[in-house]
Amino acid sequence: MTEAVGLRPSKTDTPAVPERAATRTGGRLSAIDGLRLLAALMVAMYHFTGYTPGVRHAWGIESRDAFPWLHQISQYGWLGVELFFMISGFVVCMSCWGRTPGAFFRSRIVRLFPAYWAAIVITTIVVTLWPVVRERKPWNEILINFSMLQEGLGAPNVDGVYWTLWNEGLFYLLFAFLVWRGLTLKRTIIFGYGWLIASAFAARSGVPLIETFLQPGYAPFFVAGIALYLIYRFKSDIVLWGMFGLAFIMAQYRTSEMLRFYNKKYSLEMLQPAGALLVGGFFLVLTLVALGYTSRIQWRWLTTAGALTYPFYLLHENIGWTIIYGLRDTGPRLVILVLVTAIMLMAAFLLHRLVEKPVSRILRDRLAEASAMINRPDRFGTPPPAPSSSAPSSSSPAASSPVPSSPVPSSPAPSLPAQRNSGEPDTLVLQVYRSEQ
Repeated sequence: MTEAVGLRPSKTDTPAVPERAATRTGGRLSAIDGLRLLAALMVAMYHFTGYTPGVRHAWGIESRDAFPWLHQISQYGWLGVELFFMISGFVVCMSCWGRTPGAFFRSRIVRLFPAYWAAIVITTIVVTLWPVVRERKPWNEILINFSMLQEGLGAPNVDGVYWTLWNEGLFYLLFAFLVWRGLTLKRTIIFGYGWLIASAFAARSGVPLIETFLQPGYAPFFVAGIALYLIYRFKSDIVLWGMFGLAFIMAQYRTSEMLRFYNKKYSLEMLQPAGALLVGGFFLVLTLVALGYTSRIQWRWLTTAGALTYPFYLLHENIGWTIIYGLRDTGPRLVILVLVTAIMLMAAFLLHRLVEKPVSRILRDRLAEASAMINRPDRFGTPPPAPSSSAPSSSSPAASSPVPSSPVPSSPAPSLPAQRNSGEPDTLVLQVYRSEQ
């Protein structure tokens, strides 16, 4: 009827167009846990058999001499970090959908810090007692590591693998703006495309702060994971595949650049096609996960493997090298390699069960309590004024005695402008390249 009389339809006349219905909204993906473990083992094999300086210190000979054939494969293991970043983009987007910014930050703190703090203490003790592959660090460098801000301050890491936590944290900060606005399909698409394009400009900007935050070397991997989660949740369309395709192209370019860099720095002979195929395999496997082809993989041990991945990653490098140094003359190298890997997995299990789980539970509860206190209205402004003591109470004689009506009509009271309640809370918004060893 509104169209017949030439009027614009009102909001109540126009049916709302809902966001595209989601087909999947969460649930644990065991295949993702398996990929986490694969990425961690890739990095560990790189450090134990493929990373030239580390192998030289731990085994006492060059990596190509210690493991002539295994070295040809494990020298690509550093790409496990890129797989980690893809998984992070997928999982963070999935786990934070519908959460508030506060819940998002609390979940990241609980996820990262308990195992990290314990790993710093354990690694420091081992390196202090047996400084055979790494020198003891001064107390101030160890202390700043507990903040996870050492990369930003230019301080050394207690363990070389900690550099990735800085990049993860920067991703969380960028993603927090999106969480603050509210995660929707449209906003996440804009975020993904925007980050890719902005990172391309940042790479040539010459401004360190912009390069640091936009991470041109790793943005394609994070965004690829985000795009695949959107495909997993909202089904395929050309816009989402376009984001994924752009991330893939940029990731391949970045990988080829890093292969040339490492070949020159460590006198390696890594092949460009091999690196391209490996990264392509990452994209393919995660695509299969996003399309649901791995949904039948529900092996319980993969959940345990996923839980051990983070503590294993944090502990394996310096401690693993130290154990290798002590055992390198006691038997065949492959046997020692398997034994050290098993020891580090067992150490990761103990750290997870004895430290990470209980401390995470306590930290989660304390952060929830602090959040409830922070959100109290009186924390942001002046509490409402107490009732005036001069006002007559309902029990006073004056209030209870009848008031005689006056024959003289009273003049109306002047109207006062409405004032904002002084106790109303203000809004508070909290907003927070790979370093070589």
